[in-house]
Amino acid sequence: MGLCGAIALAPVALGAVGFTAAGIAVNSIAAGMMAAAATANGGAVAAGSTVALLQSVGAAGLGAAATAAVGSVGAVVGTAATAAVLF
Repeated sequence: MGLCGAIALAPVALGAVGFTAAGIAVNSIAAGMMAAAATANGGAVAAGSTVALLQSVGAAGLGAAATAAVGSVGAVVGTAATAAVLF
């Protein structure tokens, strides 16, 4: 997959589990995560939590720092996968 694949697929993957530009999709994995986070936090999703971060990215896309982080992980995974196939 590598660098470009990871960056391109991150928003797609978030949308597929329910973190969309329009908000968290009803009856999705994201909705379940949000419900669990709200229950654990007394009825609200905490700012800065995983659910809040994923929804922010789902709504606005990846910023420069997130793009770099996802790209770095994708590059490492792609390199490891290529090495495993070649050797």
